[in-house]
Amino acid sequence: MKKVLVTGGLGFIGSNLIKLLIAKKYFVINLDKISYASNFYNVKEFSNSKKYKFIKADLNNKSKIINIFKKYKPDVIFNLAAETHVDRSIDSPFDFIKSNIFGVFNLLESFRKYYLLNKSSKLIHISTDEVYGDVLNGRSKENDTYKPSSPYAASKASSDHLVSSYVRTFGIPAIITNCSNNYGPRQHPEKLIPKLIYNILNNKNLPIYGKGLNSREWIFVNDHCEALIQVSKKGKIGNFYNIGSNLNLNNLKLTKCLIQIARSKLKIGENVKIKFVKDRPGHDLRYALNSAKIMKNLKWKPRVSIMKGLEKTFDWYLKNPNYYSKLKKTDITRRLGNKI
Repeated sequence: MKKVLVTGGLGFIGSNLIKLLIAKKYFVINLDKISYASNFYNVKEFSNSKKYKFIKADLNNKSKIINIFKKYKPDVIFNLAAETHVDRSIDSPFDFIKSNIFGVFNLLESFRKYYLLNKSSKLIHISTDEVYGDVLNGRSKENDTYKPSSPYAASKASSDHLVSSYVRTFGIPAIITNCSNNYGPRQHPEKLIPKLIYNILNNKNLPIYGKGLNSREWIFVNDHCEALIQVSKKGKIGNFYNIGSNLNLNNLKLTKCLIQIARSKLKIGENVKIKFVKDRPGHDLRYALNSAKIMKNLKWKPRVSIMKGLEKTFDWYLKNPNYYSKLKKTDITRRLGNKI
Protein backbone atom coordinates (compact mmCIF):
# COMPACT_ATOMS: atom_id res chain seq x y z
CA MET A 1 0.00 0.00 0.00
CA LYS A 2 1.46 3.35 -1.03
CA LYS A 3 1.94 5.91 1.74
CA VAL A 4 0.99 9.50 1.02
CA LEU A 5 1.43 12.58 3.18
CA VAL A 6 -1.00 15.46 2.67
CA THR A 7 -0.23 18.80 4.31
CA GLY A 8 -3.22 21.00 5.13
CA GLY A 9 -5.51 17.98 5.12
CA LEU A 10 -8.13 19.49 7.43
CA GLY A 11 -8.82 22.14 4.83
CA PHE A 12 -10.99 22.14 1.74
CA ILE A 13 -8.93 20.63 -1.09
CA GLY A 14 -6.78 18.58 1.27
CA SER A 15 -9.70 16.77 2.91
CA ASN A 16 -11.30 16.02 -0.46
CA LEU A 17 -7.98 14.70 -1.74
CA ILE A 18 -7.57 12.47 1.31
CA LYS A 19 -11.06 11.04 0.87
CA LEU A 20 -10.25 10.15 -2.74
CA LEU A 21 -6.83 8.69 -1.87
CA ILE A 22 -8.30 6.43 0.80
CA ALA A 23 -10.94 5.25 -1.67
CA LYS A 24 -8.07 4.37 -4.02
CA LYS A 25 -6.41 2.26 -1.26
CA TYR A 26 -3.62 4.63 -0.28
CA PHE A 27 -2.50 5.03 3.34
CA VAL A 28 -2.69 8.75 4.12
CA ILE A 29 -0.93 10.82 6.77
CA ASN A 30 -2.74 14.12 7.28
CA LEU A 31 -0.45 16.85 8.58
CA ASP A 32 -2.22 20.06 9.65
CA LYS A 33 -1.33 22.84 12.11
CA ILE A 34 -5.05 23.40 12.92
CA SER A 35 -5.75 26.99 11.91
CA TYR A 36 -9.06 28.84 11.64
CA ALA A 37 -9.66 27.16 8.24
CA SER A 38 -9.02 23.66 9.56
CA ASN A 39 -12.13 21.64 10.34
CA PHE A 40 -12.30 18.13 11.78
CA TYR A 41 -15.81 17.90 10.33
CA ASN A 42 -14.06 17.60 6.95
CA VAL A 43 -12.48 14.27 7.86
CA LYS A 44 -15.19 12.69 10.02
CA GLU A 45 -16.14 10.21 7.27
CA PHE A 46 -12.74 8.52 7.35
CA SER A 47 -11.14 9.62 10.64
CA ASN A 48 -11.44 6.07 12.03
CA SER A 49 -10.11 4.39 8.91
CA LYS A 50 -7.10 2.11 9.28
CA LYS A 51 -5.72 3.84 6.18
CA TYR A 52 -5.66 7.28 7.85
CA LYS A 53 -3.44 9.00 10.41
CA PHE A 54 -3.71 12.60 11.63
CA ILE A 55 -0.74 14.53 13.03
CA LYS A 56 -0.83 18.10 14.29
CA ALA A 57 2.25 19.89 12.96
CA ASP A 58 3.29 23.24 11.51
CA LEU A 59 5.56 23.22 8.45
CA ASN A 60 7.72 25.78 10.21
CA ASN A 61 8.65 23.14 12.80
CA LYS A 62 11.38 21.60 10.66
CA SER A 63 12.64 19.03 13.15
CA LYS A 64 9.13 17.65 13.63
CA ILE A 65 8.57 17.43 9.87
CA ILE A 66 11.87 15.58 9.43
CA ASN A 67 10.91 13.11 12.16
CA ILE A 68 7.49 12.52 10.58
CA PHE A 69 9.15 11.80 7.23
CA LYS A 70 11.58 9.34 8.84
CA LYS A 71 8.87 7.56 10.82
CA TYR A 72 6.16 7.20 8.16
CA LYS A 73 8.32 7.14 5.00
CA PRO A 74 5.77 8.62 2.58
CA ASP A 75 6.15 7.87 -1.12
CA VAL A 76 4.39 11.08 -2.17
CA ILE A 77 3.92 14.40 -0.39
CA PHE A 78 1.09 16.65 -1.55
CA ASN A 79 1.70 20.14 -0.18
CA LEU A 80 -1.65 21.90 0.24
CA ALA A 81 -0.85 23.70 3.50
CA ALA A 82 -1.26 27.41 2.85
CA GLU A 83 -3.01 30.59 3.76
CA THR A 84 -5.33 31.07 0.77
CA HIS A 85 -7.84 33.89 1.26
CA VAL A 86 -6.91 37.02 -0.70
CA ASP A 87 -8.94 39.33 1.55
CA ARG A 88 -7.07 38.06 4.62
CA SER A 89 -3.75 38.64 2.86
CA ILE A 90 -4.68 42.31 2.50
CA ASP A 91 -5.33 42.61 6.24
CA SER A 92 -2.49 40.35 7.46
CA PRO A 93 0.23 39.86 4.81
CA PHE A 94 2.80 38.46 7.26
CA ASP A 95 0.68 35.38 7.99
CA PHE A 96 0.95 34.54 4.30
CA ILE A 97 4.70 35.13 4.18
CA LYS A 98 5.17 32.91 7.22
CA SER A 99 3.00 30.01 6.00
CA ASN A 100 3.39 30.15 2.24
CA ILE A 101 7.07 31.08 1.97
CA PHE A 102 8.85 30.13 5.21
CA GLY A 103 6.64 27.06 5.61
CA VAL A 104 7.49 25.85 2.10
CA PHE A 105 11.17 26.58 2.67
CA ASN A 106 11.16 24.38 5.78
CA LEU A 107 9.23 21.67 3.95
CA LEU A 108 11.80 21.73 1.15
CA GLU A 109 14.72 21.52 3.58
CA SER A 110 13.04 18.62 5.37
CA PHE A 111 12.23 16.84 2.14
CA ARG A 112 15.78 17.37 0.81
CA LYS A 113 17.16 15.42 3.77
CA TYR A 114 14.45 12.78 3.59
CA TYR A 115 15.01 12.23 -0.14
CA LEU A 116 18.58 11.12 0.57
CA LEU A 117 17.07 8.20 2.50
CA ASN A 118 14.13 7.50 0.18
CA LYS A 119 15.01 8.01 -3.47
CA SER A 120 11.58 6.85 -4.67
CA SER A 121 9.74 9.73 -2.94
CA LYS A 122 8.42 12.86 -4.65
CA LEU A 123 6.83 16.18 -3.74
CA ILE A 124 3.76 17.68 -5.44
CA HIS A 125 3.43 21.38 -4.63
CA ILE A 126 -0.07 22.77 -5.21
CA SER A 127 -0.31 26.40 -6.27
CA THR A 128 -2.82 28.73 -7.93
CA ASP A 129 -3.71 30.46 -11.18
CA GLU A 130 -3.48 33.78 -9.32
CA VAL A 131 0.31 33.79 -9.71
CA TYR A 132 -0.20 34.79 -13.36
CA GLY A 133 -2.13 37.92 -12.38
CA ASP A 134 -4.80 39.63 -14.43
CA VAL A 135 -5.38 37.78 -17.73
CA LEU A 136 -7.66 40.02 -19.76
CA ASN A 137 -7.26 38.03 -22.96
CA GLY A 138 -6.41 34.42 -23.72
CA ARG A 139 -5.40 31.80 -21.15
CA SER A 140 -2.20 31.49 -19.10
CA LYS A 141 0.35 28.85 -20.11
CA GLU A 142 2.87 27.23 -17.81
CA ASN A 143 5.77 29.28 -19.18
CA ASP A 144 3.99 32.64 -18.89
CA THR A 145 5.50 35.32 -16.64
CA TYR A 146 4.27 35.47 -13.06
CA LYS A 147 2.58 38.80 -12.23
CA PRO A 148 0.88 38.36 -8.85
CA SER A 149 -1.37 41.19 -7.67
CA SER A 150 -2.14 40.34 -4.03
CA PRO A 151 0.09 39.41 -1.07
CA TYR A 152 -1.52 35.95 -1.25
CA ALA A 153 -0.65 35.46 -4.93
CA ALA A 154 2.85 36.86 -4.38
CA SER A 155 3.47 34.43 -1.51
CA LYS A 156 2.34 31.50 -3.67
CA ALA A 157 4.49 32.70 -6.58
CA SER A 158 7.46 32.87 -4.22
CA SER A 159 6.83 29.32 -3.02
CA ASP A 160 6.63 28.08 -6.61
CA HIS A 161 9.99 29.65 -7.39
CA LEU A 162 11.49 28.13 -4.26
CA VAL A 163 10.32 24.64 -5.20
CA SER A 164 11.58 25.04 -8.75
CA SER A 165 14.97 26.26 -7.52
CA TYR A 166 15.33 23.22 -5.24
CA VAL A 167 14.67 20.93 -8.19
CA ARG A 168 17.41 22.57 -10.19
CA THR A 169 19.97 23.21 -7.44
CA PHE A 170 19.51 20.22 -5.14
CA GLY A 171 17.95 17.72 -7.52
CA ILE A 172 14.85 17.02 -5.45
CA PRO A 173 11.97 15.31 -7.30
CA ALA A 174 9.20 17.89 -7.21
CA ILE A 175 6.35 18.98 -9.48
CA ILE A 176 4.32 22.20 -9.29
CA THR A 177 0.64 22.49 -10.18
CA ASN A 178 -1.33 25.69 -10.71
CA CYS A 179 -5.08 25.25 -10.43
CA SER A 180 -8.06 27.48 -11.13
CA ASN A 181 -10.74 28.34 -8.56
CA ASN A 182 -11.99 25.22 -6.80
CA TYR A 183 -15.50 24.71 -5.46
CA GLY A 184 -17.29 21.82 -3.80
CA PRO A 185 -18.03 20.28 -0.39
CA ARG A 186 -16.02 21.24 2.73
CA GLN A 187 -14.92 24.71 1.58
CA HIS A 188 -14.64 27.43 4.21
CA PRO A 189 -17.41 30.04 3.80
CA GLU A 190 -14.96 32.93 3.62
CA LYS A 191 -14.82 31.91 -0.07
CA LEU A 192 -17.48 33.03 -2.53
CA ILE A 193 -19.56 29.93 -3.28
CA PRO A 194 -19.96 28.55 0.27
CA LYS A 195 -20.59 32.08 1.55
CA LEU A 196 -23.38 32.55 -1.00
CA ILE A 197 -24.86 29.17 -0.05
CA TYR A 198 -24.67 30.06 3.65
CA ASN A 199 -26.46 33.35 3.00
CA ILE A 200 -29.12 31.67 0.87
CA LEU A 201 -29.80 29.11 3.60
CA ASN A 202 -29.93 31.86 6.25
CA ASN A 203 -32.05 34.39 4.33
CA LYS A 204 -29.28 36.97 3.94
CA ASN A 205 -28.38 39.18 1.01
CA LEU A 206 -25.69 38.02 -1.42
CA PRO A 207 -22.70 40.41 -1.44
CA ILE A 208 -20.88 40.70 -4.76
CA TYR A 209 -17.75 42.82 -5.22
CA GLY A 210 -17.94 45.77 -7.62
CA LYS A 211 -20.39 45.07 -10.44
CA GLY A 212 -19.94 41.31 -10.37
CA LEU A 213 -17.91 41.26 -13.58
CA ASN A 214 -14.78 39.61 -12.14
CA SER A 215 -14.33 36.36 -14.06
CA ARG A 216 -12.91 33.13 -12.68
CA GLU A 217 -12.29 29.69 -14.11
CA TRP A 218 -14.14 27.16 -11.92
CA ILE A 219 -13.27 23.51 -11.35
CA PHE A 220 -15.05 20.98 -9.14
CA VAL A 221 -12.71 19.90 -6.35
CA ASN A 222 -12.87 16.16 -7.18
CA ASP A 223 -11.70 16.88 -10.72
CA HIS A 224 -8.74 18.78 -9.29
CA CYS A 225 -7.93 15.94 -6.89
CA GLU A 226 -8.02 13.37 -9.70
CA ALA A 227 -5.58 15.59 -11.60
CA LEU A 228 -3.21 15.75 -8.62
CA ILE A 229 -3.13 11.98 -8.34
CA GLN A 230 -2.46 11.70 -12.06
CA VAL A 231 0.39 14.22 -11.73
CA SER A 232 1.88 12.17 -8.90
CA LYS A 233 1.80 9.06 -11.09
CA LYS A 234 2.80 10.37 -14.50
CA GLY A 235 3.97 13.97 -14.09
CA LYS A 236 7.49 14.88 -15.14
CA ILE A 237 9.84 16.03 -12.38
CA GLY A 238 10.55 19.77 -12.45
CA ASN A 239 7.51 20.52 -14.60
CA PHE A 240 4.62 22.88 -14.00
CA TYR A 241 1.07 21.73 -14.82
CA ASN A 242 -1.94 24.01 -15.12
CA ILE A 243 -5.17 22.38 -13.93
CA GLY A 244 -8.42 23.97 -15.04
CA SER A 245 -11.83 23.40 -16.57
CA ASN A 246 -11.53 25.89 -19.43
CA LEU A 247 -14.84 27.38 -18.22
CA ASN A 248 -15.08 30.95 -16.97
CA LEU A 249 -18.03 32.58 -15.23
CA ASN A 250 -18.21 36.05 -13.78
CA ASN A 251 -19.39 36.41 -10.19
CA LEU A 252 -22.79 37.77 -11.16
CA LYS A 253 -23.55 34.85 -13.48
CA LEU A 254 -22.28 32.36 -10.88
CA THR A 255 -24.54 33.85 -8.22
CA LYS A 256 -27.57 33.65 -10.48
CA CYS A 257 -26.78 29.96 -11.15
CA LEU A 258 -26.74 29.27 -7.41
CA ILE A 259 -30.04 31.10 -6.90
CA GLN A 260 -31.57 29.00 -9.68
CA ILE A 261 -30.36 25.78 -8.03
CA ALA A 262 -31.59 26.92 -4.61
CA ARG A 263 -35.06 27.73 -5.93
CA SER A 264 -35.35 24.21 -7.34
CA LYS A 265 -34.76 22.75 -3.85
CA LEU A 266 -36.37 25.08 -1.32
CA LYS A 267 -38.31 28.27 -0.79
CA ILE A 268 -35.73 31.02 -0.47
CA GLY A 269 -36.26 33.99 1.84
CA GLU A 270 -37.16 37.50 0.79
CA ASN A 271 -33.73 38.84 1.82
CA VAL A 272 -31.90 36.58 -0.63
CA LYS A 273 -31.03 39.27 -3.15
CA ILE A 274 -27.82 40.27 -4.91
CA LYS A 275 -26.15 43.25 -3.25
CA PHE A 276 -23.17 44.94 -4.90
CA VAL A 277 -20.53 46.01 -2.36
CA LYS A 278 -17.31 48.00 -2.49
CA ASP A 279 -14.63 46.10 -4.39
CA ARG A 280 -11.46 44.91 -2.65
CA PRO A 281 -8.12 46.64 -3.40
CA GLY A 282 -6.15 45.26 -6.35
CA HIS A 283 -8.93 42.90 -7.43
CA ASP A 284 -7.92 41.13 -10.66
CA LEU A 285 -10.62 41.12 -13.30
CA ARG A 286 -9.97 37.72 -14.86
CA TYR A 287 -7.98 34.51 -14.37
CA ALA A 288 -7.91 31.83 -17.05
CA LEU A 289 -5.66 28.81 -17.58
CA ASN A 290 -4.53 26.88 -20.62
CA SER A 291 -4.59 23.26 -19.39
CA ALA A 292 -3.69 21.62 -22.70
CA LYS A 293 -0.42 20.25 -21.31
CA ILE A 294 -1.93 18.06 -18.60
CA MET A 295 -4.80 17.01 -20.86
CA LYS A 296 -2.46 15.94 -23.65
CA ASN A 297 0.55 14.59 -21.75
CA LEU A 298 -1.14 13.04 -18.70
CA LYS A 299 -4.48 12.13 -20.29
CA TRP A 300 -6.54 14.00 -17.67
CA LYS A 301 -9.66 16.05 -18.22
CA PRO A 302 -12.36 17.54 -15.97
CA ARG A 303 -15.58 15.52 -15.84
CA VAL A 304 -18.05 17.52 -13.72
CA SER A 305 -20.04 20.28 -15.45
CA ILE A 306 -20.48 23.58 -13.64
CA MET A 307 -24.24 23.19 -13.02
CA LYS A 308 -23.84 19.59 -11.85
CA GLY A 309 -20.94 20.57 -9.62
CA LEU A 310 -22.80 23.52 -8.13
CA GLU A 311 -25.79 21.30 -7.44
CA LYS A 312 -23.58 18.69 -5.71
CA THR A 313 -22.01 21.49 -3.68
CA PHE A 314 -25.34 23.05 -2.68
CA ASP A 315 -26.72 19.64 -1.70
CA TRP A 316 -23.73 18.92 0.53
CA TYR A 317 -24.11 22.14 2.53
CA LEU A 318 -27.87 21.63 2.69
CA LYS A 319 -27.36 18.15 4.17
CA ASN A 320 -24.49 19.18 6.46
CA PRO A 321 -25.72 22.16 8.50
CA ASN A 322 -23.39 21.17 11.34
CA TYR A 323 -20.41 22.04 9.15
CA TYR A 324 -21.05 25.74 9.70
CA SER A 325 -21.50 25.24 13.45
CA LYS A 326 -17.88 24.08 13.70
CA LEU A 327 -16.65 27.51 12.54
CA LYS A 328 -16.56 30.90 14.25
CA LYS A 329 -19.53 32.93 13.05
CA THR A 330 -17.32 35.99 12.59
CA ASP A 331 -15.15 33.99 10.17
CA ILE A 332 -18.29 33.38 8.10
CA THR A 333 -19.91 36.82 8.19
CA ARG A 334 -17.10 39.34 8.70
CA ARG A 335 -15.90 41.38 5.72
CA LEU A 336 -12.11 41.38 5.32
CA GLY A 337 -9.67 43.19 3.07
CA ASN A 338 -11.66 46.40 2.58
CA LYS A 339 -9.57 48.68 4.77
CA ILE A 340 -6.07 49.73 3.78
